[in-house]
Amino acid sequence: MAITTQYVVSHKGVEKLVTTDKKAADQYDKMLDVADNLAVYIEAKGIKLEEAVAEELSIMLAKNKDNLAKLLKGTDADTLLSSESAEVVKLKANG
Repeated sequence: MAITTQYVVSHKGVEKLVTTDKKAADQYDKMLDVADNLAVYIEAKGIKLEEAVAEELSIMLAKNKDNLAKLLKGTDADTLLSSESAEVVKLKANG
């Protein structure tokens, strides 16, 4: 019998991630904290969104913080999106 340690990341009472990798759990938890702060900031700036939309938007922004920083520094969105799609490996089925 083996013993496995699992890390569970919960957000607002909902399990968001279960992993055996502590570093991945910590990174995901930090990303959720950033997303919460973004949602508060967006609302404080007077942008009213449904809660689910605000959460989805803030999580997407937090997950893509490095690319968002590039956009804020002036990188063209099309260039950035092209480089993102180039990172995706497309596999072809044999036969």
